[in-house]
Amino acid sequence: MVTQSLLWQSEQQSSDFAELCNALYERELSILAMNEFVSVAALQGRVKSLPHYVKSAAHALLNADTPLDLDIQNASWSAKQTQVMPSTRQLLDYQANVLTWYKAQKLAHGLVVPIATENCIVLDCIDRVDTEKQRFRTNVYGWFSLTESKNLAELKIQGNTGYLLKPSKKVMTAACVGHCWKNSRKVQPIIPSLRELLLSCAINWRNFKQPIVTNN
Repeated sequence: MVTQSLLWQSEQQSSDFAELCNALYERELSILAMNEFVSVAALQGRVKSLPHYVKSAAHALLNADTPLDLDIQNASWSAKQTQVMPSTRQLLDYQANVLTWYKAQKLAHGLVVPIATENCIVLDCIDRVDTEKQRFRTNVYGWFSLTESKNLAELKIQGNTGYLLKPSKKVMTAACVGHCWKNSRKVQPIIPSLRELLLSCAINWRNFKQPIVTNN
């Protein structure tokens, strides 16, 4: 028997789901309109897959186990921004703060990891682990070596466009929300991509060392 309170919750969630979908569609269509595609077929493929990813993201946002606040109207997370970029302290001693943490773990495929770019922190996930060479690959940013480097410049020489970070609540929050800094000042946040929103819902906030176990 469906009680009145359960019925109201179902209707509320349905309303929130529809609003999330609308916001995501509007944002993604604007992005598609600004992009240049090599062929009509490429654009058609993106448009064809859009409903699946939009619905998946909306469902994930509503059901995510997260400490963040969900902004339904903008289909994004919200949280208070720190005065300085959370990656700053980690990069001061990369070996001790970052590499040591990753080397101590049995890295799993699908684990969501944070990466520091020039002005913000983004999310990526591990898709391959090479234990012999002490490195792993993320889906977008590529390979990250866990061998000791003398300085951060050596990491750039390896071809990475960002620095791997150790997951923490502050770091992951900044990545999920899209917080940005420039010249040590807070600037307008960016909206994470649809892919990053899906990754933000796959973070295991109780244990950053393990991906979320799904029933699929």
